[in-house]
Amino acid sequence: MNKKDVVARIQEYLGDELKTVEAAAKAALEAARHEESKPEDEYDTRAIEAGYLAGAQAKRAEDIRAQLHMYKFLPVRDYGKDDVACPGALVELEHKGRRSFYFVVPAGGGLVMSIDGNPIQVVTPMSPIGEALMGRKAGETFEVEARDSLREYKVISIR
Repeated sequence: MNKKDVVARIQEYLGDELKTVEAAAKAALEAARHEESKPEDEYDTRAIEAGYLAGAQAKRAEDIRAQLHMYKFLPVRDYGKDDVACPGALVELEHKGRRSFYFVVPAGGGLVMSIDGNPIQVVTPMSPIGEALMGRKAGETFEVEARDSLREYKVISIR
């Protein structure tokens, strides 16, 4: 799996999401300003609610733009067998015999996708698994507390 392809796919996804969020923000703003949103009485809050929604969607669009900017300048390099997991690393983990990939980024984690049939989760060092990954090398094992159990992972590779 090529890390540049992973970054390109994430950028494509975020670009599409940005278009959707911007359109929703525009629609909510238009709804807030529409004649039918004018209050009919003191308890009618349609315009206020639409305004809050437009503001929240505009903030989400701003966050997505910041993530796209971060990916534009994220150093994408190959890691060797002695390198440790850090932001920019694509880490292959094994848990209970199943392998999956985690792409460590400085901010904006939470995205889950599949590339070439391989599940990839975008994580930050602030997430439980991201924090546990920091500084690990291929071959090491570690545990992460999940709900009411400990999950053991093995680092297969760092790319």
